[in-house]
Amino acid sequence: MTNTEAGHSRLAHNSLGVPGVVFLVLAAVAPLTGIVVVAAIGIALGNGAGMVGAFVLVTIALLLFAVGYARMSKEVVSAGGFYAYTVKGLGRPTGVAAGYVALLGYNFFVAGAVGTSGFFMQTIIATLTGWNVPWLVWGVVSVVAAFLLSRQGIDFSSKVLGVSLVLEVSILLVFDFSVLFTTGFSFGVFAPTVVFSGAVGVALLFAANAFVGFEATGLFSEEAKNPLRTIPRATYTAIIFIGVFAAFTTWAIVSATGAAQAQSVAQKHLATGDLVFSLSEKYLGPVLTDLMMVLLLVSLFAALMALHNSATRYLFSLGRAGILPRRLSRTRKNGFPQFASLVQFAFATLVAAIFAVAGLDPIASLVPSMTGFGTLAILFLQLLAAIAIVVFFRRRRDKAVLSSFVAPSLGAIGLAAIVILAIVNFPVLAGSDAPAIALLPVLLPVALIAGFIAAAVIKRRDPEKYARLADDIERITIESEVESEVEAPRSPEPQKELP
Repeated sequence: MTNTEAGHSRLAHNSLGVPGVVFLVLAAVAPLTGIVVVAAIGIALGNGAGMVGAFVLVTIALLLFAVGYARMSKEVVSAGGFYAYTVKGLGRPTGVAAGYVALLGYNFFVAGAVGTSGFFMQTIIATLTGWNVPWLVWGVVSVVAAFLLSRQGIDFSSKVLGVSLVLEVSILLVFDFSVLFTTGFSFGVFAPTVVFSGAVGVALLFAANAFVGFEATGLFSEEAKNPLRTIPRATYTAIIFIGVFAAFTTWAIVSATGAAQAQSVAQKHLATGDLVFSLSEKYLGPVLTDLMMVLLLVSLFAALMALHNSATRYLFSLGRAGILPRRLSRTRKNGFPQFASLVQFAFATLVAAIFAVAGLDPIASLVPSMTGFGTLAILFLQLLAAIAIVVFFRRRRDKAVLSSFVAPSLGAIGLAAIVILAIVNFPVLAGSDAPAIALLPVLLPVALIAGFIAAAVIKRRDPEKYARLADDIERITIESEVESEVEAPRSPEPQKELP
């Protein structure tokens, strides 16, 4: 590869510090959207006031996973994220299969985000101004704006998303402390009889759903400053922030409704989805409630932009590895993978347009099907990565047993339980019991099988290309190790050849 070609397949190195990576992943998590939608549903359909404890339990499980994830991020620096981790831990065929799952999950999620952003823009703007524009038009406006902003480079994107994150978190904190100083918080929500009451499995599932997006820290490792330190710190920061913030705000919500009747009150608002807004009217007044509605639009746009950045980096990485067309790895001078971005947004917009032309309601069809399956796929991807991390360090006979085996194994067990809950309760997760939506989890084994077949075909037709599948992972990792200011030289033990 010539220098010119290499320059067009290189992301913007040394662009993001810990805050930048955290902004990118927390924007994908969309705290305001997570509280207004996810937490409210968890309270209504799960364990009521015990939803606070559900967030705490999921935070603990993900922190255990993060111990191994942080260790692995020091071994692998790649925009391929969990695809790269799985290649290193479980071999090339499983890695390609993981890449296919990632493509499905993130691309479906962005398609759902187009529908969510378009629907709420139509609804809220019509409510506040009387100007009623079809949701697909607003969805396309969001896509174009997100593309133009992302095109300015990842550093610019992180700053835009950072501003939106501060705004949406601030309005919720104002609400939280208003409840705290006016009504007070109920400590009974932490009683085991409350936490493990009702449909606790559903509560844990929706609590885990509120974290989807944190795993993207590794996707930005090639663009991070000193990634061997930045990515672990950003991962811990993101998980702790999401867990503490979600638990604290949910605590405010159930305390405002009254812990004993939190579930029944949430169920009454389930159809309209306005539990948080109704409480905001009481504690913040109509002006700040209108502001919260506007900031919900900001939150949804930020989530669309952040999820798109994650999906684009999987397309970029798989294109660079030769699994997908190599043109997907072409970048602008500022490191922006423009062609991959165009392909990703074109897919998401096309899916949304198909639903719109068919006359299907976005909230009843597009959003639940796309985001429901996207959530399941990303949770499954996290599980694959957790297993790969454990296998990778066991194969090396790593002596730090607690951080390389015990903690990540416990995290993997927790993720396995959440994935099982997601499959069993998929109609609840997707918000629809339509037969077509209930069958979507079948796409997971289809993606896995397709990935294994693709790896086998590459190995048979082009053995050299198959052998090079992990080359970009190794090359970028070594370059990052050289660039990073590591206090002591690394002396990795010999590893077995990847299958």
